[in-house]
Amino acid sequence: MIFKRKSFFLIGVYFLFTQFFVAQNQKVADSLIDIYNSGNYKGDVYLLLRNISQEETNPEIRLKYAELTIEKAVVSDSVTNYLYAGHLQKGNANRDLGNYTIALNSFFESLNYATLANNNARIGAVSISIADIYSEIGNSENALIYYNKGIEILRKINASTTFATALFNLGDEHLKNGNFDEAIPLFKESSILFKNLDNLIGTAYNLGNMGLVHAEQGKDDLAIKNINEAIVILEKLEDHYGISAYLTYMSDIYSKKNDRKSALKYSERSLDLAQKYGLKKQISDANLQLSELYEKAGNQKKSFQYYKNYIVYRDSIKNIESVEEIADIRTKSEVSQKQIEVNLLEKDAEIQLLKSKKQTNITNAVSIVSVLVLLLAFGLYRRYNYIKKTKSIIEEEKNRSDHLLLNILPEETAQELKENGKVTAKKFDSTTVLFTDFKDFTHYAENLSPEKLVETVDFYFSKFDEIFEKYDLEKIKTVGDAYMCAGGLHFHKNDHALKMVQAAFDIKAFVDGAIKNNPTNETRFEIRIGINTGPVVAGVVGTKKFAYDIWGDTVNIASRMESCSEPGKINISHDTYEIIKESFDCVYRGEIDVKNRGTMKMYFVNGLNNIKYPKMPKAKINMA
Repeated sequence: MIFKRKSFFLIGVYFLFTQFFVAQNQKVADSLIDIYNSGNYKGDVYLLLRNISQEETNPEIRLKYAELTIEKAVVSDSVTNYLYAGHLQKGNANRDLGNYTIALNSFFESLNYATLANNNARIGAVSISIADIYSEIGNSENALIYYNKGIEILRKINASTTFATALFNLGDEHLKNGNFDEAIPLFKESSILFKNLDNLIGTAYNLGNMGLVHAEQGKDDLAIKNINEAIVILEKLEDHYGISAYLTYMSDIYSKKNDRKSALKYSERSLDLAQKYGLKKQISDANLQLSELYEKAGNQKKSFQYYKNYIVYRDSIKNIESVEEIADIRTKSEVSQKQIEVNLLEKDAEIQLLKSKKQTNITNAVSIVSVLVLLLAFGLYRRYNYIKKTKSIIEEEKNRSDHLLLNILPEETAQELKENGKVTAKKFDSTTVLFTDFKDFTHYAENLSPEKLVETVDFYFSKFDEIFEKYDLEKIKTVGDAYMCAGGLHFHKNDHALKMVQAAFDIKAFVDGAIKNNPTNETRFEIRIGINTGPVVAGVVGTKKFAYDIWGDTVNIASRMESCSEPGKINISHDTYEIIKESFDCVYRGEIDVKNRGTMKMYFVNGLNNIKYPKMPKAKINMA
C-alpha cells in the first residue's frame, strides 16, 4: 500500500504570543493552583485564576482555569480585562488540543474586548494569535492578513517581546510555504530581539526553525545541531507542543539520511509525548511519520495501522463542518468589530451633545437660541435617520439569526432558548433514531480532492435533509460520512417509528438510483442503514455555538444496528420491529453478536405490508 508523501513543512511549529509574553512556568502554576484550592488567598480571585491559566503548561488544565476566569469575570470591576485574558487563554488551550474552531472563536472574542478597551498592544497581539490559527489550518491568505495587521500595530508601540514573536511567526509562515528568502531575515531580526530580552523560549524556537531551513538547504548536521539545542531548552520550559513537533522533524531528517532506527526513535518519542498531553495535531503528524517509516521498511501492516490513526486524528481536527465554521468566523468577527466601532462613535456623540447642552447660555438672544434650536433639530433629524437605518440593519440581522437558529435547533427548542437564554434537557420515553453510513467511503475519500469530497457529501446529505423534513423528522448531526436523525422529539408526534422506516426506504431508493444512473462514478456509494427505538435525553450543548444533540443507550444501539447492517439494507432492532411489524414486511436475522453488548435480535425490513398504521401511545416528556 502506497501512501502520499507529506510535505516537509506539513507539521508546522506555531506558538501564540502569550507563550513569550508570559513565559509559562509549571511550578508557578502548581503553586497558584494549591493556593486557589485551599481558599486561603487574599485579594482578587480573578487575577489568581488568570495567572493560573497563563502559567499552566497542560492545555486541558489551562482550559479549565481559562473558563473559570471567563465565568467569574462578569462580577469583577475589571471585567473587560479579565474577559480578554480568559478568552485568550481559552484559545491557547484549544489550539494546543487541536480544537481550532473553538480556538479561533475564543481569539476573536478576546479581540473584541481588546478593541473595547482601545488597547493597541492587545489588539496587535491577538491578531498574531488569530493568524497562527489560520496558518495552522492551511489558510495562508488569512494568516498573512492578520500577521501583517498585528505587526503594523506592534511596530508602532514598540512592544518588544510581542513584536519579536510576531516577526518569528510571520517568518514561520513563509518557512512553511518554502519562501526562505522571506523567512530568514524575519528569524534573524526576532532572534536578536529575543536574545536582548533574555527570552529562552523565543531563542529556542528560532534555533529550531533555522534548523528547518538548514535541513531544506541540505545542511543536515547543522540542522540536527540546531533542533537538538531547541529541544533541550523547550524540555526545561516544559513546552510539550514544540518538543513534539521538533521530534517529528528530527525523524524526517534521519529518514532522509536512511537512518531508520533513529527516525523511528524520534517519531515514537513525539507520539508518546503528544498522546500524554492530548496534542491532537502532533498525534496526527507523528502517526503519519511512523506510517511512512514502516512503509519504507516494508511492514505494510504496521504502516496501515499508523495511517488509520493519522486519519482519525486528522479528521477530528479538519472535518467538513469545522472547515465551514472556520471559513465563516472571520466574517462574523469583522461584523462584530464594526458594531463595536459604531457603539464607540455613538457614545462619543452622546458625550459631545451633553457638553454642548451644558455650554448653552440661556440668556442668549432669542435669535441665537433659534439658530441653535434649528441646528439641534437638524442634527436630531440626521440622528433619527441614522438610528432608523441602524435599527433596520439590526432587525435584518436578527431575522437572519433566527433563521440560522431554526436550522440548528428544533423550533420548540429555539423558542425556549430565545425566551430563557438556556434550554432545559428533556427526557423522551419513546423516540426512533436512525444512522446511515456509506460503504468504503473513507477508502475512496483519501483519493478525492477536497472540492470533490465536499461535493459528494453535499450531493447525498442535501437529499437526506429534504427527505427527513418531508416526514417531519429531526436531523441531529453528521460526522464525516455518517448521518444521524431522530423522530419523536416533537411533543405532538407519536408515529415516529413508522415514518422513520418509510424515510429510510426513500433514502435507499435515492442512493440506489444514484448508482444505477451513473454506475461508473467513483463518488457514488452503497449505504448501510440502522434504526432503533427507545428513550433518549435531548438538549443543547455549548454557550457560544449551540449544538442540539441526544444521548442514551437508544442512540448507541441505533449505531450498532447500522454497523451490523449490510450495504443496501435497512437493519432494525427488536424494539422497532415490535412497533412496525404490522405495517412492514420484516425478515428475522437471528441473534447477532454486537461489540460490548453481547447478542441482539435484528431484522431486515423489505417493504410495506399495505396495512394501515397502528395507533401508538403518545410520547411522554420528562424534564431531566
